[in-house]
Amino acid sequence: MVWFGLAQPTYTGLMRKIAAIVLAAGSSRRLGEPKQLLDWGGRPMLDVVVDRAKAWPVDQVWVVLGACAEDILERCQLDNVNIVINDDYDEGLASSLRVGLDALMRSGAQIDGVFVALGDQPFIDPEVVELMADRYEMSTAKALVPKYRYTFGNPVLVDESLWPRLMSLEGDVGAQKLLKAHPEWVEEVWVEKLPPRDVDTAADVEELTPRSAH
Repeated sequence: MVWFGLAQPTYTGLMRKIAAIVLAAGSSRRLGEPKQLLDWGGRPMLDVVVDRAKAWPVDQVWVVLGACAEDILERCQLDNVNIVINDDYDEGLASSLRVGLDALMRSGAQIDGVFVALGDQPFIDPEVVELMADRYEMSTAKALVPKYRYTFGNPVLVDESLWPRLMSLEGDVGAQKLLKAHPEWVEEVWVEKLPPRDVDTAADVEELTPRSAH
């Protein structure tokens, strides 16, 4: 694991401190090229995802890189975020979640909860994130999960009390596998929207790529 710096807080409006971890270490096997660097309206897709995460109600943004990390760092403008390199990205998504949470805890930052987001989901609605952050202020649940028209989606918001359990996951699984196994830990946040799409294949790129990025 390699960790670069500690970025300055981006938001201080809530009493409970929240960070965002963007998991972007994958090798994009299904696509055949680094999806992080896809032209997304004139910018690399990861730039768009990270900039949107920086606008969320969070105090810090952490980005976990792995495959093609040098090219991504060279071509993306990942300013004012914390960069972590996962050398074991081939082990699957759980390894990136583990590396990101470990770096966050080792940083000594006073963070109460973390949004877990995926680097290939550029369409997460900021209103959903705002709703979850507001609900977290009053919630006693260990995790909040958006439920988009009866379907769980991202990003999940996980309280620090659950981080050690997340770090015990293995393979190509994220937080949702653990949370589905323990519904008693979860508060569902119902959303009257469609869940955000992943960009995994050439067909996804053709269908979803915008003409301009915002």
